[in-house]
Amino acid sequence: MEKYIVVLDLGTTGNRAIVFDRKGRVTAKSYYEFPQIYPKPGWVEENPVDILNTAVKALNDVIMHVGAENILSMGITNQRETVVLWNKNTGKPVYNAIVWQCRRTKQMCDDLRRHRDFIKKKTGLFLDPYFSATKIKWLIDNVSGVKDDIRKGDVIFGTVDSWILWNLTARKVHATEVTNASRTLLLNIKTLKYDPDLLDIFDIPDNILPEVKNSDALFGLTDKNITGKEIPVTAILGDQQASLFAHGGFNTGVIKNTYGTGLFVMTQSGEELIASDKLISTVAWMLNGRTYYALEGGVFAGGAVIQWLRDGLKLIKSPDETALRANVVKSNEGVYFVPALSGLGAPYWDPDARGLIIGITGGTTADHIIRAALESMCYSTKDIIYEFESLMGSGHKLRVDGKASENDFLMQFQADILNMTVEKPAITEMTAYGVAGMAGISAGFWTIDEFLDLLKIEKNYIPSIDEKTRDKYYNRWQKAVRRAFKWTN
Repeated sequence: MEKYIVVLDLGTTGNRAIVFDRKGRVTAKSYYEFPQIYPKPGWVEENPVDILNTAVKALNDVIMHVGAENILSMGITNQRETVVLWNKNTGKPVYNAIVWQCRRTKQMCDDLRRHRDFIKKKTGLFLDPYFSATKIKWLIDNVSGVKDDIRKGDVIFGTVDSWILWNLTARKVHATEVTNASRTLLLNIKTLKYDPDLLDIFDIPDNILPEVKNSDALFGLTDKNITGKEIPVTAILGDQQASLFAHGGFNTGVIKNTYGTGLFVMTQSGEELIASDKLISTVAWMLNGRTYYALEGGVFAGGAVIQWLRDGLKLIKSPDETALRANVVKSNEGVYFVPALSGLGAPYWDPDARGLIIGITGGTTADHIIRAALESMCYSTKDIIYEFESLMGSGHKLRVDGKASENDFLMQFQADILNMTVEKPAITEMTAYGVAGMAGISAGFWTIDEFLDLLKIEKNYIPSIDEKTRDKYYNRWQKAVRRAFKWTN
């Protein structure tokens, strides 16, 4: 009887369960959305119970399809940095999950700015609302009764992987994995342990923290009442690290970009930790007892810009329209869109920046704005890859995934503005596929080489514009970005 690897892919707007066979093919999948909650401008929350229920529902769908007895092991990949605090006795969250996009702790970060260089050195991360620590602190300070319950030992913390793992294991396992822990601002990136100095800076008690395990660890067994049998969870990875692993990022020289709600550009730097004042230094994964590091640049608004064109401006009815609409006009005709809808991430790290559309004339149409929005994703990616190459040299290749990578206009312009071939794999579910690989390797389902050999490139996008045009476009982009800086300051 054929065996399978099942994956839970816990995203920002929905949860997906996927089953993979030994050839890396998708055998079954299920997806359910859950709502995001916006209590105030810049605040983003989700109901942890919605996250749990949709995850379990999707998981049950695919297990029913292939049979629990045929599942060898499970992997979990998840939106990183999102914070949940819950009562370990009742299982109830103390408040909504605070999502990675949420900017409510900007003032807290400003108040702690004297520590930012120390924090960067310890964690590889910037002191920014993006990461988990200030979100945890906000919940402790602002939710009634939480401080007392923590003192009693009743409340615990987790990123989304921990929250789901705790529930799937019938509340037996309170653990996380090193790539997720490395995004909290609480983990020392060199020792890979929670750092007392960081806990002191953020005033976070250590008794709420989950145990940190290797990416390929045996995290525990699922409750058979939930999954039909006890399934070993043999890997957990943060979503962007999982995607990099799927793209062959186990080998250096590969840059991956996931075009999702945000853009997440990442490359592995081997066992060497490379410091950068513009990029995140982070853990790529821990596999076979060895730690691999990565450089990452995150853009807060990628696909979210297209969603805004649809829901906010009503310029499109579906994201699928954008490639056709962008090709209606011959160029952007001087129109640039800076997608700082919630500040700018890498390489600028300006939470006070705001979105900007510039270059508008009487001849500007909705199609120009749509094209400029798509182009903004490509310019933002180039900003980050430029920093990669300044630290690691040239010669990288870009592999892409995420829903927007299916947009031919977007991918061709990405190749043009980078002057780099863009490779699009045949597998679209790269985040899930990556943690399936890690879980399968951990469980003996594949060797590393067997897994890497499964990857097939479906389409190559070759640069097609001249250097003069490329430089003109990019120089104007940089000029537009500078005008968006410090808007709310």
